[in-house]
Amino acid sequence: MHKIPYTCPAAGTSTALDFAPQPAYWAIMAPAVIPIPIDSLLAALHIVGTAVFAASGALVAARLRLTLVTFLFFALATGVGGGTVRDLLIGAPVFWVHDPRLAIVCCVAGLAVWFTPYRWLSPRAVDWLDAVGLAAYSVFGTAKAMSYGIDPFIAAVMGILTTCVGGVIRDLLAGQPSILIRPEIYVTAAALAAGLYPILLAGGASEAVAGLVAAVAGFALRAVAMTKGWGLPAYRGGDSD
Repeated sequence: MHKIPYTCPAAGTSTALDFAPQPAYWAIMAPAVIPIPIDSLLAALHIVGTAVFAASGALVAARLRLTLVTFLFFALATGVGGGTVRDLLIGAPVFWVHDPRLAIVCCVAGLAVWFTPYRWLSPRAVDWLDAVGLAAYSVFGTAKAMSYGIDPFIAAVMGILTTCVGGVIRDLLAGQPSILIRPEIYVTAAALAAGLYPILLAGGASEAVAGLVAAVAGFALRAVAMTKGWGLPAYRGGDSD
């Protein structure tokens, strides 16, 4: 404890005040380190989700016949957009800022699409890549939020945000309607994967088993919905026609 001199303006006398050194601002703001490991399978889902979302962004750039630089920008924004928002909300260091390998994965995915002949690219490729990314990112986003001590319900919401935000950014950049405002089963599939993971953990499943089962369930729902043309009913305002 340090003493600093202080003169009372009224009495004109000097005294000493106790002064305790305060921690630096960034030390206060830094997130606590919570030693809860993320299973290697979940880490693999993170890489897979980042890569396929990045590729989906590059595919949209291919449809628009954009330049290589724009390909890479679309790939990076789509691949890391959702995870960036998640990390900011849960107080974690933004993953790709501290680990450049994920940004490199996005750029490699963009280059792979750039060098692929356009005639080889399926018109539904973006949807199928989205389905894979949805399954992987929903589970990993939930697991990472839980590793920072977030309540499982809110962690599942973080998993859904991880999945959806990157696609929203991609669609906004491309000037096309977001998949979120179409009646397709997309957010519902993400919610299934994100919600099932903590439920399975609570039931005693290991991280690997819970992650795999939840990811497969989310992908299966999205895949069947795309194949069968399933969609959720739209609001009709009480009209019966």
